[in-house]
Parts: sequence; structure tokens; C-alpha cells
Amino acid sequence: MAKTGLIEKSKRKPKFSTRRITRCQICGRKKGYMRRFQLCRICFREMASRGEIPGVRKASW
Repeated sequence: MAKTGLIEKSKRKPKFSTRRITRCQICGRKKGYMRRFQLCRICFREMASRGEIPGVRKASW
């Protein structure tokens, strides 16, 4: 879980647009972020395995 202060800091508008930090909507993690789902890889995997993300299912072959 990310520190509350860092989450609030990332919500502010940066001086330059390239400095924007994308964070997971659930836990606030900044690494392993998936733009399409706005989640980190860990939260994505948990939610996908529970079936909470529509259109996503575990691959099997």
C-alpha cells in the first residue's frame, strides 16, 4: 500500500505533463500499472480471477 501523502501528491497537476504519475485506483501502486484498466498488475490479477473485470478470463491451452 502506498503512502497517503504520495497518493495525494500524484493527484496534483504537475508542472509538465510528462511528470504525471499514474497509480492504481485500488492500492495506489505506481509500478506495474495497466492504463487500459487503471489497475496495477496485482490488483488486476486478483479481480480477474474473481471475475470482477468483464471480458477478461484466464487463458488456458
